[in-house]
Amino acid sequence: MPGMWWVVGAVAAVVLVVAYLIWTASRVERLHLRAESAARALDAHLLRRAAAAAVLAEQRYGVELYAAARIALDAAPEEREAAENDLTRQLRAVRLDPADPACEAVIAASRRLALARQVHTDLVRDALTARRRVLVRLLRMARRHDRPRYFDVDEPTLALPADVPAG
Repeated sequence: MPGMWWVVGAVAAVVLVVAYLIWTASRVERLHLRAESAARALDAHLLRRAAAAAVLAEQRYGVELYAAARIALDAAPEEREAAENDLTRQLRAVRLDPADPACEAVIAASRRLALARQVHTDLVRDALTARRRVLVRLLRMARRHDRPRYFDVDEPTLALPADVPAG
């Protein structure tokens, strides 16, 4: 009878280790899927901001802002960060009136973009942290997913004029 307790203990230990490995693998999978989803949402917000900026430039601000918006809309993935940074600089160079619907659309899109970028950054950080764990690397639990990348752009929020309350 005493030998049976060793077997039960060994089986329990194996079950606990396997449960931990399954939990870790599913966590790595979930984090990568969430990071991919956040990247798609970030891309959608980038496109919305660029489209709103193009509409605004057509209505009021002219060629440079319109060109920056079109370049951001048409940029290849490897050129996207530079194009978005240029669009942010162009938007900061113009004075946006929050009372104007076209300007308000750009300001709102920029705020949503800032939030989407923060969520994306947090999820990429979490996925990369999970990838660095010894068991994840040893058992290659993240091999099915590409390594998530940060999207490094200037802070996309636009400053309001001093006499206009934020709201």
